[in-house]
Amino acid sequence: MERTEIVSVFQKRIFGLALTIGAASFVMAQQKVTISGTVKDANGGVGYASITFKNQQNNQLSDAALADVNGNYKVELAPGNYNVSIEAVDYKKFTQTIRVEKAGAIAPFIIVSDGKANLNNTTDIQGVVITAASTKPYKVELDKKTYDPSQDIVSKGGSLQDVLSNVPSVSVDTDGTVSMRGSSNVRFLINGKPSALLGIDDGANALQSIPADQIEKIEVITNPSSKFEASGTAGILNIILKKNKKTGFNGSVIGTLGYLPQTNLNTNLSWRKGNFTWFLNGGGGYRESKNTNRNDNYYNNASKIGDQIESHQNSEINNKTDNYNASAGIVYDISEKTSVNASGTVRTFDSQNTGNIDYDYILLNTDNTHTLRKNLGTNNNLAFQGDFGLDHKFDNKGQNLSLSLSLQRNRSNNNSNIKEYDNYSDVTSLENIINQKTLNKNIVLKADYELPIGEVSRLEAGYRLDSNNNNYDNNVQESTAVNPALQYLGLYTFDANYKELFNAFYVQFKSKIGKVGYQIGLRDEQSNVTIDYHNLAGTNPIDNKKKNYNNLFPSVFLSYEFAKDNQLLFNYTRRIDRPRGFFLIPNPSYSDNQNIFDGNIDLNPSYVDSYELGYSISKKKFTINPTLYFKHKTDDTKMLVYNKAVNFEYFDENGIQQTGKRIEFHTKPINLGTEDTYGLDLNFNWDATSWLKFMGNVDVFGYNIKGSTPYETLDVLGNPITATANFSGNGISTRSRLTSTFKIDKTLNLQLQGFYRGGTKTDYQVRKDMYAINFGASKTIWKGNGTLAFNIQDIFNTRAMQSTTYTANSVRDSYMQWQPRQFTLSLTYRFKQGEKVDQPKRKKDINSNASGDDQQVPM
Repeated sequence: MERTEIVSVFQKRIFGLALTIGAASFVMAQQKVTISGTVKDANGGVGYASITFKNQQNNQLSDAALADVNGNYKVELAPGNYNVSIEAVDYKKFTQTIRVEKAGAIAPFIIVSDGKANLNNTTDIQGVVITAASTKPYKVELDKKTYDPSQDIVSKGGSLQDVLSNVPSVSVDTDGTVSMRGSSNVRFLINGKPSALLGIDDGANALQSIPADQIEKIEVITNPSSKFEASGTAGILNIILKKNKKTGFNGSVIGTLGYLPQTNLNTNLSWRKGNFTWFLNGGGGYRESKNTNRNDNYYNNASKIGDQIESHQNSEINNKTDNYNASAGIVYDISEKTSVNASGTVRTFDSQNTGNIDYDYILLNTDNTHTLRKNLGTNNNLAFQGDFGLDHKFDNKGQNLSLSLSLQRNRSNNNSNIKEYDNYSDVTSLENIINQKTLNKNIVLKADYELPIGEVSRLEAGYRLDSNNNNYDNNVQESTAVNPALQYLGLYTFDANYKELFNAFYVQFKSKIGKVGYQIGLRDEQSNVTIDYHNLAGTNPIDNKKKNYNNLFPSVFLSYEFAKDNQLLFNYTRRIDRPRGFFLIPNPSYSDNQNIFDGNIDLNPSYVDSYELGYSISKKKFTINPTLYFKHKTDDTKMLVYNKAVNFEYFDENGIQQTGKRIEFHTKPINLGTEDTYGLDLNFNWDATSWLKFMGNVDVFGYNIKGSTPYETLDVLGNPITATANFSGNGISTRSRLTSTFKIDKTLNLQLQGFYRGGTKTDYQVRKDMYAINFGASKTIWKGNGTLAFNIQDIFNTRAMQSTTYTANSVRDSYMQWQPRQFTLSLTYRFKQGEKVDQPKRKKDINSNASGDDQQVPM
């Protein structure tokens, strides 16, 4: 057995061992006991008081309770010593130390007035904020699942991309592509809205520009209701950024060092007093990455001497990026019923990439040739966003109106200088100079209205306007040994404008009959798209190409509650996958003269009908959420890879110029056939013992793809023929992730995470399986005001994507690794003056996004 095979077997066994040890440890659990009591004053029970129990030895064992109308409460605690604090409206803060040893009632807590008028009629109190933090990283709600990254050690000091790699039901490919349950058509929102923070087609660069420390939670919405925009057939990821809710001046600073070289410094600041709050989040850093890519191509269309029969491409691209971002905003409570907010965001990153690509050409019956391709590229991206909102509460029963306006602008400049050298010569045989500019302007206007009907029913309605304007300016120049003067390539030098205007209306009704809850909704979206395109060659000019769609998108959510935190869930939604503006522009890409991306102006939306049947049970120690799902997709967007043969000049070993046939690979998006996906998605988290926690996700899925299409290519003699690309295929595969957190003592935590994605197979392409193991450690220092964290991403350096693609004239084996193994060390310091505000909730917190909609949360 070769060394590489031995290493591969060892790594896979280590991965299996990590999962096995984690699963076996489930049996090691520490039992909690149930205690009960009463909060009283001189006149009797104090209703709706918040009681916080802070464990003196282990903060993870802390918990909180909310007293009922008579002051009674019940809570489950592990045996030990606790500092108890009680807060209620118009009462002084109460503190006491108790010891919990066994189940049963404990002595009443007696609290006293702070001198103001006591509220004996507690029915006016809508609720209080409980100060104890939840220990559950994953929570299931009617129409979404919420992930809390605060306990995610392996991504501390990292970015949004690192956090998403740990979110259940979400996968991040080696090139930064994010998918949910295998589909990459994911719609991103930040604080409930599309955001300039994520840029235009920036991929991994955009995800890496948002620090993990600025993320409060991530809402995973696999089947969004009619209240959400209908885009994103895979679902929606709503990134909620932090906003401090404590009084006075508070904040934190986090610094990070890592390898490959990485430095980051980020801060979160806030000040709150009375009706006024401001906040400032920002920072920046430097990051290096290395992309390795190999393509081995085998052709079967050679017909004469000099034609290619094989080509082998090996590349290594090194990228250096500086990124900076800042968000500032204010929230002002005009009255108890009305508040306004305004915020602004700026984000920029500059990157430089250098790389060498080696091409080895195996020719028919002649000497082989070699080409070295050197690339120097720069990218500059600058994004602005301004958000304005108003939240008004008509009464104390939940009748609300929310208005928001978001103005966004994103500018991206990409420049490349590419030189080729044949057969190890020092003389340039080809040079490309490429300048690409993209400018996006976006306006989002929203209005949302909520009306309670009776005790358990609610009607919601709203309107949304999206105005999007993308300008593309692409210039490509080329010189060769035959024509040394730089000349524009007319086909790839173009100006294009893409405009889209969406008007959306929705209505939604939710209610409950006994143990059955239901929510039905309908959304109408009118889409108007206009495209202008002109290239320098003057071929296929397009003026005011229009595409108009008007679609209805229903949604149905049902739940049956067996008991508290124990329910059965069913939902159905219809959604749309609109083509990206970049996909509709003809000939948009020429960064590599052998791998070209062609747009398709005739590309149309895809539609999906999505069904889910889930069960959720949540206890103090664990939450389990198995979900059966089925999706039927029509007019699916597939990437067609096809060949074109072009003549090229080369010099033989005697320095004599020869002519051969070179194969270009073209990729083009097309609408094709249907795709059915179905499976079981199981998410769970378990506090197995006081020192061991688990969070896991297992997705066993099947796929059935139908679709084939004819395309033009060449036969072995170089004559044009029509071939067929067959995308059909079916099979079963898996995706899984298990995170184990070990508490060594009250200040030190270790975390081990394993990830596995099974392969897939169709007649057109075979993708191999992929796995990785990550490690993290976190140490609390400086009396809880500091945290020192260390993590290793991809311990065994196995996170790489491998596939084999079959065309009519070739077979391509591909390997790509976006980022090798990384080490990161981070230090967080928290400073504070005030405590969290605990008072009756006067109106919906505009920053909580608690209703699960896509509205009005400021940056």
